[in-house]
Amino acid sequence: MTPRIASSAQIVSPKLVARATELSALLSTLGSPPAVAVVEGEAGIGKTRLVRELTTELAGTLVLTGGCGHIREPFPLGPVLEALRGTGERLAAVSLSPVAGALRPLLPELAHVLPLAPEPLDDRVGERHRVFRGLAELLATLGAVVLVLEDMHWADEQTVEFLGYLLSDPPPDLSVVLTYRGEEVGVGVRALTSRLPTAVARTRVALTPFGTAETQELAASILGTARVSEDFALYLRERTSGLPFAIQELLALLRARGSLVRRDGGWARKTIDELDVPAGVRDSVLERVSRLSPAARAVVESGAVLEAHVPIGTLLATCRIPAGEAETGLDEALERGLLVERSGLVGFRHLLAVQAVYGSVPLSRRRDLHARAGAAVGRLSPVPLGQLAHHLRHSGQLDAWVSAAEQAADQATALGDDDEAAHLLEAVLREAPLDPVRRAELAVKLGWASTRTLKVVAELDALSAALAHDPPQPLRGELRFLYALGLDRTAAEPLLQWRAFTDAVESLDGRPDLLAQAMVGLGLPTTPDVPLAEHVGWLERALEQLPAIDDAPLRAFVLGKVAMVLTAVGDPRWAELSDRLLAQTGGRPVHRREVGAFSSLGEDACYAGRYEISDRMLSAALLGAPGCDLTRWMEFECRASYAVLAYARGAWAGLREEVEFLSERLAGHPRQLAILDIVRACLTLASGEVEEARLGLLDVVGRATRMGAIDVLPIAMGALLRQGGEPPAGVAAAIAVWDTQRLWPVAVRVLPPLVDALITAGRLDEAEALTDRLGRELATLDAPLAPPSLAHARGLLAAAASDPATASAEFLAAVDDYDRLGCPYEAAQARELAAAGLFALADERAADLLNAALTGYASLGARWDLDRASHLARRRGVPSPARHRGGPSGYGDDLSPREREVATLAATGLTNREIAKELFLSTKTVDKHLSAALRKLGLRSRAALARRLDGGA
Repeated sequence: MTPRIASSAQIVSPKLVARATELSALLSTLGSPPAVAVVEGEAGIGKTRLVRELTTELAGTLVLTGGCGHIREPFPLGPVLEALRGTGERLAAVSLSPVAGALRPLLPELAHVLPLAPEPLDDRVGERHRVFRGLAELLATLGAVVLVLEDMHWADEQTVEFLGYLLSDPPPDLSVVLTYRGEEVGVGVRALTSRLPTAVARTRVALTPFGTAETQELAASILGTARVSEDFALYLRERTSGLPFAIQELLALLRARGSLVRRDGGWARKTIDELDVPAGVRDSVLERVSRLSPAARAVVESGAVLEAHVPIGTLLATCRIPAGEAETGLDEALERGLLVERSGLVGFRHLLAVQAVYGSVPLSRRRDLHARAGAAVGRLSPVPLGQLAHHLRHSGQLDAWVSAAEQAADQATALGDDDEAAHLLEAVLREAPLDPVRRAELAVKLGWASTRTLKVVAELDALSAALAHDPPQPLRGELRFLYALGLDRTAAEPLLQWRAFTDAVESLDGRPDLLAQAMVGLGLPTTPDVPLAEHVGWLERALEQLPAIDDAPLRAFVLGKVAMVLTAVGDPRWAELSDRLLAQTGGRPVHRREVGAFSSLGEDACYAGRYEISDRMLSAALLGAPGCDLTRWMEFECRASYAVLAYARGAWAGLREEVEFLSERLAGHPRQLAILDIVRACLTLASGEVEEARLGLLDVVGRATRMGAIDVLPIAMGALLRQGGEPPAGVAAAIAVWDTQRLWPVAVRVLPPLVDALITAGRLDEAEALTDRLGRELATLDAPLAPPSLAHARGLLAAAASDPATASAEFLAAVDDYDRLGCPYEAAQARELAAAGLFALADERAADLLNAALTGYASLGARWDLDRASHLARRRGVPSPARHRGGPSGYGDDLSPREREVATLAATGLTNREIAKELFLSTKTVDKHLSAALRKLGLRSRAALARRLDGGA
């Protein structure tokens, strides 16, 4: 049948009202591709109408549109694929590379113009990367294109990942328009526009509710008149909160009631007492529905239960009335504007109306309609599994829902949409009645899906519940392993992790792949009461599993993790394992597990003072990360480890900015966030903000201790001790853990400030005993940081004993070793101390040493240390070098990357609050960066800033 749409029931304005400025901003930005535009606003604010008007204005330009649905299908990249399905005619005229063939399974409509599908890869991330490359090639091949993706607050993870991939280096003629509800959109979507290449034009349009004047104009346009009375407009505004969609619905209701009158050539309302219309969309929509015939109401209720736009036959089959009556009712619903037809599909104009009608349907009738809807969508080809599972669930057909949800999750997993798979399975495990075996089977699927997502907490609950139902042995072992992995990912208390991995090992016979990983978990020396020998024993058992493991990336992962621990404890076997890892991978990790192995070893090599090895491993991991994790989380984690290396090696230029950038993107990763907070606090101390640094260090020391991050703890503890005073309470506990786990090869860097603090507290004997004991213990271990740290500590002890000659000799030995390792900050401190001793001996080398220390501090931007050393220089009559300006970031009078980013956005007219939202910063931080930018540029206003940046300054 052909639906009829009667113009007499018009409830939509024939022209765009009160959005000319926003439309102009969008057109201006899209006129300079590559470009990205964001349209943000609450439900009913007019995002879709603005975008449709934009599409009309772009006549002659290829506009591809896709939308994200509230009921999601287990089919990733849905809105992008929807946008591309109709491009076959254009693509037929161009030549595509073989990589575009990877799109054949996703775009069967374009199979006739796509190359043959390439051979499948045994790597899901690699397959996804190939799909992303193919999509990017299609968009580039189409020439000047505007890609519009609506309702991104409902976007699947792969769509977000693809956009991040695409926008990191967009085709030169591509423009992208994203719409979303700001209060519902995820961090990942917002982050898409926070770090665009400088060549990409950008704008953000935030739609706000209408005032009385805009409401008056919209009402007049809808009613087809020159004006409406001001009091009528005020009435509409008050009852709709200025939402254009609500204004339209209320006008439609008033017209249906006959409550509008013409006065003086325009429209007005009757008296308020006569109208008494309830405020809000819900009541307006429901009253309009109540004025329909029973057949039309039945159709409208069916459409609300279906929610999505569906073929006409599916809507009619869902109705509880005969087909002939349903067709008549559909005509009426279309005439009245409650339903609309788009490309052969019918449904509501807006989800707000769907929700209003759906909530009014009695529960028993609603369940029956869901059952009918499930049967109707189940006959579609292909079956929309997401919709099918939704309707089966809400119709109370729980067994059928479990089956459909599992199918949908399997499809999502096969397509790499692990977040959707986890969402589907978690709901089933939470709500469906399941026997123990079925629960365990689904929990295992959930557990594996969650290992590839960022969401863990709900999955841990589901895994724990499945274990409580005592599943059979093979499933129990796998569940225990996945539960332990989840605890590890959430940085749970170390003893809980230990017990979980121990339970897993007991149940994993015949699974060398899982056994090796569980043994690695037990081999990490993070549990205070477990001696190091037991941890190392588990690592050795993990290595024994390698011959039985066919998975090469997993073998690399085990090698890297074991080498990581051996590096931290000073066991020289780490070198042989490192060589095996490099040989197996050719020094170029390409798989997620391989990147993880390189990153782990590189991180702990840094803590142990093996900076060259750390640099090599982390650099290789950074090169491999983009190809195996398109979300960039692995890259960001590698960069967090690299930030520690940069701090340790004195590469402080731009490091504050890097830490801030990474902290925003790793907010859900407790360990990496702690690492970054340690670097931030250490830089804060060096810059002279002592109290702020102390508070930050106390906080992060507590967090690192609780999560068992005892390898990174010495850096933070050392900075805390350098501030003077009685050693903090946590020092004794940390020493006990370092002793138990024999982690002094990484913890020895804390020895000099700890000895200094003990001396200051009058505990000289304790300081001497600790230094002597560590000297004996470390002599037999592979510990590069031991010689300079021990010499540094012995120098402090000699100075305390009023023996400047011995003290200076020890400090100079420390300087040589620090320089050899590449530790400029510690070397400068040792030079300062050596100079002090040599001044007491009237040694002519003192002045040169002190100057070298001052130069070292100045080059780092360590103002706290520079002030202290400069005081010694003034007392000794030694000229100080020119002061460093700009702090540890080292940008001086030049704008830092973040300052330039904030300045650029400010120059576009965004407020500080809007900039903060765009860049995921606090308003206070934006204020600070903008003030610094204006000061450095010698400007006083945003207008001047805009002129300066436009001029290329």
